[in-house]
Amino acid sequence: MQYETTLSLSDDPVAQAKSAFGILNAGAAAWAFAEHAERLARVFGVDVVSTPRPYNYVLAYDEPAELGEGTSFVPQDGIAVAADKREIARCFHRAVVCTPHTYLVDTPAEVEAIVSTSRDCEWCLKWPTSCGAAGHRLLISDEVVPENWPRPYVVQEFIRQESPEVFRTYGVGGSMIGWVVRRFDAEAAWSPWVAHARGAHYADAGALPPDAAKQAQRALEATGLWPTFGCVDLLRAPDGSWLVLEVGTDGLWGYVDRDLGLPALEQQLDAALAHAFLTWCHESY
Repeated sequence: MQYETTLSLSDDPVAQAKSAFGILNAGAAAWAFAEHAERLARVFGVDVVSTPRPYNYVLAYDEPAELGEGTSFVPQDGIAVAADKREIARCFHRAVVCTPHTYLVDTPAEVEAIVSTSRDCEWCLKWPTSCGAAGHRLLISDEVVPENWPRPYVVQEFIRQESPEVFRTYGVGGSMIGWVVRRFDAEAAWSPWVAHARGAHYADAGALPPDAAKQAQRALEATGLWPTFGCVDLLRAPDGSWLVLEVGTDGLWGYVDRDLGLPALEQQLDAALAHAFLTWCHESY
């Protein structure tokens, strides 16, 4: 699907109501989103604002509960789910999204029981609100699990790969865009966590496999992000099936990495997101 990169509010009869739309970036966390807010403002052709407008692309705001229903392009419930791996796990379980085996448990004894009784699998303990795999750790039998870890514990099967790689696709306005792979350079030190923040790089992975697309769409639907914007990280299981690791989106606690090193895809994502946001604004106004 192609999008006009020049789509702007001036193309629509409601251009005179431009003050109703904005990139909301305000409060204590606004500094972390400032560069991204300016990027979106240029792409969308709308202002960065510090007070809510009737229709917003919400990045940072200290009192999100004050925002009325339907005033955030990316729904607040979806933002909250994407920011917490415990909520992601619950949504995926309800929607039967294919994932590595994942357990939410409340005590160190339950963590130890999973590790010690499932010796045919490797396991990891995930910090529930981390970005870039910060805080994640591999688990071994008899390991002492920190008492101060956020509960419930997110215990997930770790699928070891000879050449670690994670794939990503993007859902924008109800359509899937792009298929990229994240991996380390051949000379880089091996890490179990294939994160951009840990030195992994993106590459074009070609056509999106239908089975991966199916699982990605199901994941975005389960988390409420499919009609708006979200990305999905997946990996290939040893049997060749596609497993979803997590979803991500923009707003309040983080934003989807756009530094892909793939200019054509970056431009396509920008154009598609601008089209989806401005269409939502126009239809909602």
